[in-house]
Amino acid sequence: MPARLPRKPPSLQELLERCGGPQEALPLLSRLASTAVAGDRYLHWDELRHRTPPEGLSHEQWWLAEKLSRRPTPLPLKANDGRAFWFSQSPALLQGLHEIDMHAGASVVAPEAVTTRSTRDRYLLSSLMEEAITSSQMEGAATTRDVAKAMIRNRRPPRDRSERMILNNFLTMQRIRELRDQPLTPQLVLDLHRLVSENSLDDPADAGRLRPPGKEVVVDDAYGTVFHVPPPGDELPQRLEELCRFANGETPKVFIHPVVRAIAVHFWLAYDHPFCDGNGRTARALFYWAMLHQGYWLFEFISISSVINKARGQYERSFLLSESDDNDLTYFLLAQLKVIQQAIGSLHAYLERKADEVGTLQQRLEGMEGLNHRQLALLRHALRHSGFRYSVLSHQNSHGVSHQTARSDLQKLASRGLLLPGKDGRREIFRVPEDLPARLPA
Repeated sequence: MPARLPRKPPSLQELLERCGGPQEALPLLSRLASTAVAGDRYLHWDELRHRTPPEGLSHEQWWLAEKLSRRPTPLPLKANDGRAFWFSQSPALLQGLHEIDMHAGASVVAPEAVTTRSTRDRYLLSSLMEEAITSSQMEGAATTRDVAKAMIRNRRPPRDRSERMILNNFLTMQRIRELRDQPLTPQLVLDLHRLVSENSLDDPADAGRLRPPGKEVVVDDAYGTVFHVPPPGDELPQRLEELCRFANGETPKVFIHPVVRAIAVHFWLAYDHPFCDGNGRTARALFYWAMLHQGYWLFEFISISSVINKARGQYERSFLLSESDDNDLTYFLLAQLKVIQQAIGSLHAYLERKADEVGTLQQRLEGMEGLNHRQLALLRHALRHSGFRYSVLSHQNSHGVSHQTARSDLQKLASRGLLLPGKDGRREIFRVPEDLPARLPA
């Protein structure tokens, strides 16, 4: 079924003419303030027109009052018509920003799981893989999660375009961690796009270069519905300069909350669509750079794509709502705040779940002495993956240890009957026995 474009709201001039002129606007605002019909919802005309308005108001009067109550903060991002995008600091937006600051801000105390050296690297690797895989799947990658994770862990070269997209995303996320303290420049954006898209585009020359003038694109669907027409290619170099200035905090001169700035960077890159392909992956990568650059360190361990992918329709619709209602970015900001909050909640739930698993496993291993944290981590994984095969290289890469240390870990587990040693060609492998739970102390 084709997606539907939201109904464009009537213009402010039309509303004033139909609702009695400017002299009637203030009474409408007063009447709206005395009701709580929408609560903290930030309604678009496309939704509001189907709801019951406050008593005594028509839908158009209600919408006029809503529009007049939204005080705009302009952004440097210009739409195709030359008008600026803006946002309103609604109660829902302020509340969402406060909650993110409380749970993921620079001053937040790190959970024990990500401060302990023995577990931090595992959580980091897991989050980087999750974001790389899901972000690529959103753009059409068709590889399963288990295959993709095995490729990354074993450093196996990608076999097809889908695997190449995932590996590129993984390398890009690693690179962003290294670049967090550097200012954003047009060349850095091009370099990140090249890293994201190398060897995965129809035209290899498009990796790391802006759409040239004359090579225009549209954002549409399989049914031919055009959702967005990006700016022409000859405007892109200047727009990219302005994007970088905004991302670095040089513009505007008024204070913009760091999370708003990061989300707006995401939207800006997606709106400009400056590349022939790979815009979505690059936009999400810049969001991560912006969050880490502004001190939100917990985003090393958070995957937003996994949340977005579960509600793709809402994510895509928020773009359309913002563009259709006088360039009001608040719709996209609120949608992304919800994504971020869910991603933070998923991280905390994941950490709690892993802590419970560690406790249960340690109880089962009480009678076994001499196991280090790497061996315990492997056994925790093995208990959920009967028949799984480990190699010295995969264990080495998972924990960042030497080849000899990794081999010694696996051989010691095999000597206790917790892994079954074998060969895959010339490669030494260690397989999880099907009766592993029975081999552990009760």
